[in-house]
Amino acid sequence: MEAVIVIGLLFLLALLRVPIAISLAVSSIIGLYLVDFSLDTVIQRMFTGVNSTTLMAIPGFVFAGLIMAQGGISKYLIEAIRSWVGHTKGGLSVVTVLTCMIFAAISGSSPATAAAIGAIMIPMMVKAGYDKKYSMGLVASAGTLGILIPPSIPLILYGSVSEQSTGRLFSAGIIPGLVLGLALIIYAVIVAHKKGYGGLPKVPIKDRWAPTLRSVWGLLMPVFILGGIYAGVVTPTEASFLAVLYALIISFLVYRELDLQKFRSILAESINTTAMIFLIIAAALVLGTFLTTEQIPQSFAQWVSDSGFNKWTFLLIVSLLFFVLGMFLEPTAIILITLPILLPIIATLEIDVIHFAIIMVVNMELGMITPPVGLNLFVVSGITGEKVESVIRGVVPFFGIFIIVLIIIILFPQLSLILT
Repeated sequence: MEAVIVIGLLFLLALLRVPIAISLAVSSIIGLYLVDFSLDTVIQRMFTGVNSTTLMAIPGFVFAGLIMAQGGISKYLIEAIRSWVGHTKGGLSVVTVLTCMIFAAISGSSPATAAAIGAIMIPMMVKAGYDKKYSMGLVASAGTLGILIPPSIPLILYGSVSEQSTGRLFSAGIIPGLVLGLALIIYAVIVAHKKGYGGLPKVPIKDRWAPTLRSVWGLLMPVFILGGIYAGVVTPTEASFLAVLYALIISFLVYRELDLQKFRSILAESINTTAMIFLIIAAALVLGTFLTTEQIPQSFAQWVSDSGFNKWTFLLIVSLLFFVLGMFLEPTAIILITLPILLPIIATLEIDVIHFAIIMVVNMELGMITPPVGLNLFVVSGITGEKVESVIRGVVPFFGIFIIVLIIIILFPQLSLILT
């Protein structure tokens, strides 16, 4: 009964648009009070839970992504890719997806990717004759690659909760991220041929090298970050702050598009975003304390075992669960609420924990573009000034792409595990 009250209160507060961190904390503390748990230790557990070296990578990647977005790095990346493929049928769609993939390999954030690329590419696509709803849907969908292609903030959280190597999780996200990106490109090209979306005037070969050379610093950034992690030179946490240093040097000294006023704005936004994420983590730890006290993960695992579910049935049910949760909650909250419950079941059904991480994140990508609370919908709505309903109509055709890729990833675990 206490568990029903807590979950019911959590969803009620979320539906009332109470910030998710507050919803988690209030419902969990009430649950702990009902089971006579000593509330004196709640604050201590919240602070202990966020005192993690692994989690310190989050502010680093958030900060680096914001610097990249406003310091000229993303702009020059777009110019370079546009000079090579912008003239082809649907070329601007391809530019959008490719730039989102590169930006994703730096920022680790889906909303940041959609905002940085959408602010430049949506007006450009509309000016070239693309339907605005389609353009907004493409950016919102391609922006979700920010949480799949490493470095990924949700994968960092997953590693922290499941005690798995962040480096292995990052490796697992590479091929699925490329597969999803390729699927979006193929769909975009098909739509362009069907609807007659053309490209920009063709840039002569000799004029393509200048923007390409200007973008080299941005293209080297993912190599710099991920290469250092996979080579064992730095940990993901160390790499995140090296990325900040690299982005600052390039933005201030090379491109010279970052000044102190912009820097203060970036710093404030980075602090706000990081504080929001860490408050959700701390509040979710209180919920985890309640679930552990009531032995809900163990009871749920026993129910799954007694029901005779095989792993395929379980993955189908869990995917539907993530889809529904993604309609109301952020990826951070979904991981912290559900993963402690699901880990015992994953072990029982002999599902690889690393493979499950990628399944979980792809489901969350779908949640990022699913109303009523899909974050990317509001990001794109904000940068374009269009109603959220218009963005939703733009993303609907892309749902099928995500579902197809999700099925492929579930059926072929090797795609996630071959690089780990």
